[in-house]
Amino acid sequence: MGIQYEPIMMRAIDAVREAGEVVLTSGIHRVRAKGAADFVTDVDMAVQSFLARQLAVIAPNVQFMGEEQDNSGIDPSRPFWILDPVDGTTNLIHGLRLSAVSLAYAEGGAVRFGVVYDPFRGECYSACEGRGASLNGELISVSSALELSDALAAAGTVPGYKHMADEAFRQMRLLYDSCQDVRRSGCASLDLCHVAAGRLDAYAELMLQPWDYAAGALIVSEAGGRATTLTGEPLPLTHGSAILASNGRLHSKLLSLLA
Repeated sequence: MGIQYEPIMMRAIDAVREAGEVVLTSGIHRVRAKGAADFVTDVDMAVQSFLARQLAVIAPNVQFMGEEQDNSGIDPSRPFWILDPVDGTTNLIHGLRLSAVSLAYAEGGAVRFGVVYDPFRGECYSACEGRGASLNGELISVSSALELSDALAAAGTVPGYKHMADEAFRQMRLLYDSCQDVRRSGCASLDLCHVAAGRLDAYAELMLQPWDYAAGALIVSEAGGRATTLTGEPLPLTHGSAILASNGRLHSKLLSLLA
């Protein structure tokens, strides 16, 4: 199945890399708050507009789900793109240089391929269903850690859902007590890719949207890991969810820990 998606994936990778140049070269002139600790900039809008045009040429009949638009008209029974034009917008606003462009292609209820590009490091992660995961064209795989005491975990603080903060920090403390240490990057798609590349052993967050995790979750699974909800279910593609990603070997232990 994966082979038939590869030609369109390669064109999508080229478009995402070009979009990364927009992130690098566009100055931030406007910032608008969408909600508590949830922002959109003119860079987000420029990247989304650029990729919407490019993807319409690559696959004219495929629907487009983008973070910075109303997606209520998406029909999940038909193919659709899932885009986060700038994952880590708050990082971008503060000049932290830890953001990514995340793009996935979903068909038949599953993500068929995904691309996450970190323009600041020139790192392009990609995966096509059944074909493995790559970083800049080289195959990657998850870590071999078997015990939580050997694991480096990442966790999110759900800044857009601050009413969930007590539970988020409770889970972070559980990870901190059980693992070697905990990291917090503010860019979910890259946390997922770092699990896929074996740089992290696990990542958990209480609420993300499909554009945050669709591409990264496939990259994790194709690298030999697992990405599920906190109850071990498949991640939804049409609404938000909690997420747990790991090298697979630690997944059941982490599910039990965070339950």
